[in-house]
Amino acid sequence: MLVLNVEETRHALHWPALIDAIETMFQGRCIMPVRHHHEVEVPGESDATLLMMPAWVPGSYMGVKILSVFPDNSLRSLPAIFGTYLLSSAKTGEMLAVIEGGELTARRTAATSALAAKYLSREDASSMLMVGTGRLSLNLIQAHATTRNLTSFQIWGRNAASAEKTAEEARQHGFNASACDDLEEVARKADIISCATLSHEPLIKGDWLKPGAHLDLVGAFKPTMRESDDVAVRRATVYVDTVEGALKEGGDIVQPLQAGIIQRDDIRAELSDLVTGRHKGRQSENEITLFKSVGAALEDLAGAILAYESVTANPNS
Repeated sequence: MLVLNVEETRHALHWPALIDAIETMFQGRCIMPVRHHHEVEVPGESDATLLMMPAWVPGSYMGVKILSVFPDNSLRSLPAIFGTYLLSSAKTGEMLAVIEGGELTARRTAATSALAAKYLSREDASSMLMVGTGRLSLNLIQAHATTRNLTSFQIWGRNAASAEKTAEEARQHGFNASACDDLEEVARKADIISCATLSHEPLIKGDWLKPGAHLDLVGAFKPTMRESDDVAVRRATVYVDTVEGALKEGGDIVQPLQAGIIQRDDIRAELSDLVTGRHKGRQSENEITLFKSVGAALEDLAGAILAYESVTANPNS
């Protein structure tokens, strides 16, 4: 049985191949039961979340991810997310691989956002604002730069030192990146704005979005959490990774729906509609687009299969 640690998982999931694998999985027949989502009390701290996400392709592969999110781990200099992915044969049930789930989650999440941006952002997009300084930030910069020719990156975080640290890490990977302290000023100029935070209050205001901007919302994975305000969802053409997930867990969609700011029909399409051509995606250069991602088990399965097959095909790479 194959066992992949963080570094091995990262090495097995190159961005172009991962984005393609997720696109192919969204085009195909993957079974995704409703995921288990549990609140876990942490005395004296913010509640944690336990997620269990199964998926399978009949006769091919099946897997389940067990993931925990502890928001206050930053106080201990630990990642907020820990997890493990178990990949098995969907023909025999044989266990094939155990894959480090935190790295798999970070990379597949970023790859899914980049896949959506391929259909929703302007082809000439060149500037990106990264809101958030956690594990996902560098992944989102790398993934978006795979599908668009981005030349400048600004990073904003509540903690200025963390923003500068993330910018320095991005520069070490060859990106023209810098930290910023005026969120509004940079947001008004950015072609792509990607948010990956644990915020409960809107950070990006719709009035800031310039014509043609693309807003990528990755954090706020509970109905009580938000990264954008009502104006943003009202001004933008709204897309989601899966309608079922967004209506259940995406606060950026759930809250304005409950308030009557938008209607169910205002969700223009989900990612499967884009990748299969059922929906064209961006309609004009000046259109403002919004993509809300809450994560789907098929994304994990696509990444796990890619990691397993690439390592077993090239065991010495």
